[in-house]
Amino acid sequence: MTVLTVRQAAERLGVAYSTLKQWIYKGSVRTTRTEGGHHRIAETEVERLLAKGGRAPSGRVPRRKSGGVLMVVSGRNRLRGIVDEVRREGLVAQVRLRIGDQRLTAVITRDALDELRLKRGDEATALIKATEVMIAREAP
Repeated sequence: MTVLTVRQAAERLGVAYSTLKQWIYKGSVRTTRTEGGHHRIAETEVERLLAKGGRAPSGRVPRRKSGGVLMVVSGRNRLRGIVDEVRREGLVAQVRLRIGDQRLTAVITRDALDELRLKRGDEATALIKATEVMIAREAP
């Protein structure tokens, strides 16, 4: 199990160190303590917080670092994850996201990949727009 310092976790979440410490003190974030009494946050806990739509436990939107564009999207089918793999082949690229213990693969244009500058370990959000949804289960 990978654990992060409070500062590392705050950076991944896009919030201030002091904000994350307040969430810890309020009990909104699960931590473990080192023998020296320092908080450590499991990567799975950070992913849980990110999966809440990028919202802080208090319902506030986390601060963003300067640079980049912050957008509001009308689509509600958003899955936030970590880039597991990127493959480039000709005009297209394949991006695999790790969302919790699930994997999602998307095929996008090479130009889009270059604009996004995605690489393994980056945080990314899959926006899903579909006219059909299929449900399946294993045969009894």
